[in-house]
Amino acid sequence: MHVYWTLIRRELSAYFFSLTGYVIIAAAVFLTGASFALMLVKLQDTATPMPVTELFFATPFFWLILLLTAPVITMRLFAHEKFSGTFETLMTAPVSDAQVVLAKFSAAWIFYMLMWLPLIANIVILRRYTSDPSAMDAAAVGGTWLGVGLLGGAFMAMGCFASALSRSQIIAAMVCLVGGVSLFLLSFLGEKLDAGTGWWGQCFAYLNLFDHMDDFARGVVDTRPVVFLLSLTGLFLYLTLGVVQSRRWR
Repeated sequence: MHVYWTLIRRELSAYFFSLTGYVIIAAAVFLTGASFALMLVKLQDTATPMPVTELFFATPFFWLILLLTAPVITMRLFAHEKFSGTFETLMTAPVSDAQVVLAKFSAAWIFYMLMWLPLIANIVILRRYTSDPSAMDAAAVGGTWLGVGLLGGAFMAMGCFASALSRSQIIAAMVCLVGGVSLFLLSFLGEKLDAGTGWWGQCFAYLNLFDHMDDFARGVVDTRPVVFLLSLTGLFLYLTLGVVQSRRWR
């Protein structure tokens, strides 16, 4: 466990001791603030029957932040190590392959969650000045953070896999971006198809990330999206571990 936390601190320091980490946070704060300002303008004269957290996921800003930041956060995890020649040194240290994969994933996920911390300021402001405190109840806020964390875990794991495939950070970022956009487009397809059209319609409906996040934002925690996102995270981490271990047979 000590080695695991040491590796996490090593990876986190790479984010906070470089300009890239602060650029990512600044971009996320800007887009979150823009979404917050637009919501305030829309709610100025119009009442809403849904929690404000659900309105946030109904805007393109959350998905834009997720799709653009996930490749940038994860592209350096393995690709930079391979390019700089430190990957073999790391793998010959007294650490297991699984510890390396989990530590890099955990560091990326922690940084991702820290990136969303300014969202708390928006929640506090709305809670302080809104005339309907029930619009920001604890269940909606907790479900929102759970959804952000689970979906972020899936995208961070996908980025780890993409970074493990290449020595180039640019290629790793593009592979992760293509994977994220593919899931995003499958969600659109899931919205268009009726779940009653057959097993394939039900499968696409199950992949609909929009519905999953809407439920989380309303404070509804269904086990199906939780299991789906955790399974997706586990799948990509398993694939990443397989790529890392494949070096033994080269």
